[in-house]
Amino acid sequence: MISAEVLQRLGETLESRKGAEPGSSYVASLFHKGQDAILKKIGEEATETVMASKDNDRLHIVREVADLWFHSMVLLAWHGLGPNDVLAELHRREGISGVDEKAARPNN
Repeated sequence: MISAEVLQRLGETLESRKGAEPGSSYVASLFHKGQDAILKKIGEEATETVMASKDNDRLHIVREVADLWFHSMVLLAWHGLGPNDVLAELHRREGISGVDEKAARPNN
């Protein structure tokens, strides 16, 4: 089984790209373009994930979800967050009804 360590390593790599020259990597170019460019990519990848699912193409679904997760992690890094922040939130929610968890959130 693949562990969450791959997410941690990816998070570290993304952090290291924050100050890099835009031409040095795809991620550095996204950081240079700013949050709107990152959000646009998340929207594109989410749409592509939906379309892959509608096509019932399992491999395409996996690849598009990987792209969606990747760009979501870029957004996390933009905000100084990482995969451990999301994993901690999922751990907090474990064993709690989704209805109860959502109702307990502030400002619902």
